[in-house]
Amino acid sequence: HGGTTAYRLVHGEGDRTPGLVVDRYGSVAVVRLDGDAIRVSLPRWRDSLTTALLDAGVTTVVLREATKGEAPRHDVLAGPPPPPTVEVLEHGMPFVVDLARGQKTGAFLDQRENRRRVRGLAQGRRVLNLFSYAGGFSLAAALGGARHVTSVDIAASAHATAQESFRRAGVDPKAHAFVTADAFRFLEEARAKGTRWDLIISDPPSFAPSEKAKRRAVAAYRSLHGACAAVLEDSGVFCASSCSSHVDEELFASTLD
Repeated sequence: HGGTTAYRLVHGEGDRTPGLVVDRYGSVAVVRLDGDAIRVSLPRWRDSLTTALLDAGVTTVVLREATKGEAPRHDVLAGPPPPPTVEVLEHGMPFVVDLARGQKTGAFLDQRENRRRVRGLAQGRRVLNLFSYAGGFSLAAALGGARHVTSVDIAASAHATAQESFRRAGVDPKAHAFVTADAFRFLEEARAKGTRWDLIISDPPSFAPSEKAKRRAVAAYRSLHGACAAVLEDSGVFCASSCSSHVDEELFASTLD
């Protein structure tokens, strides 16, 4: 995997296993279930899955369940209990994954190639990473030679994980900014001050958890993207992302006009 030790092994519907996702973080495999059908069938395939994972070099297999508003729960399916955090590599970039409290299975592995792209774009630029979470894009930018990186997230605990990743990668987090704030309010204040950036990354949580919320989500994306454009240098680069499955590619692109 070319210096990458964190990646998805089972892709749900993409691997004809609806509701089942398995992500590998070094020696730990995290299993995540989505839907009652896959949960009911767990006893039928659990042993064969754990055997295959252990044969592939994994030492710990955990089932991760998350209820909204509560800390994730971990049931160990095989091996010793996992550590709260684990260090992994992504295209040679070390970063820390919070297995105990992180979202989804611990990290957002689907953005791996986009983080590599940001690393290639960052040289000499002032970078703003909105909804920065555990700072993957921020670290990629810093390692790519960014002059300065500002990370904005509403959760202070996510910044702590990001700063630890910076240190593991040999980057001084004190040389960059970690701001605990609402992204919309931050952009409004930055525009008022006349602050601008050369590269802006916007990767918000889902704005459309249901089909009914799609219209409101599109309006939110347009508002967010307009606010980002207002603080982007004329020659700057804007990297916009959406994880709202109810907003398709064409509709999302229309919010960038």
